[in-house]
Amino acid sequence: MIDLLKHSHVLMWMISIVKYLLNQTKLFLLVLLTNRGLKMPQLNFVPKHKIVHVSIMTGKLEGLKAISTNTVTNPYCIKQNASNDSTNICTKCYSHTMLNTYRKNMQNSLERNTQVFSNGLIPIIDLPTIMEAFFRFNAHGELINETHLINLVNIAIKNPHCNFALWTKRNDIIKKYFDSNIKPSNLILIFSNSKISKVLKNPPLHFDKTFNNVLENENIDIQNCTGQKCKDCLLCYKHNGITTIVEKVKKY
Repeated sequence: MIDLLKHSHVLMWMISIVKYLLNQTKLFLLVLLTNRGLKMPQLNFVPKHKIVHVSIMTGKLEGLKAISTNTVTNPYCIKQNASNDSTNICTKCYSHTMLNTYRKNMQNSLERNTQVFSNGLIPIIDLPTIMEAFFRFNAHGELINETHLINLVNIAIKNPHCNFALWTKRNDIIKKYFDSNIKPSNLILIFSNSKISKVLKNPPLHFDKTFNNVLENENIDIQNCTGQKCKDCLLCYKHNGITTIVEKVKKY
């Protein structure tokens, strides 16, 4: 039992299986009682299938797939985007711009992910099987809570053949969870630095890399992300010794 507790992700999977079996039992009882003209007691039933939306990316991310959530309903994103701090990259958020204008039709799918990932552990059977070698978490949105993070970790565990890169500014959520849990080797954590023109070279604890934004004519010699597609680079998606990613601020 002590060895099992050391591997909390295994314990999470076992808990997920138990919850799944309980939900199946509730469904069986519901059908049985309904057929006999009886009513089911209130049991807080959770549907078995929680569909995860996987996005096919375009533009700079062409060729990649991603699992994202809804930026425009995320309290953290809303607060940061509304900040009066001109040095905060969130005030220039591409996702807010896209989801409120020409990609507004994506909001329903991303909002479904928001609810599914943040409100409870997704049963293993319902976690997606990823066929790609490289995959992105949070092309839109931000970590919502620890439950959201655990569900992403479990996807990485279920798909050990794939390298997952997770961008986040929520160091608070990352530190709290990974202080007592093992990070899968195929999950690359990228700290998204919110400060423009302040290149952070040393990743925070548990992170593998930092992602930084600078003005177009700043730090040109270390801009290693500007002007290329992710599929042709993959610096963020591999353990390659490069820990500092720098890109010029994009205009939308």
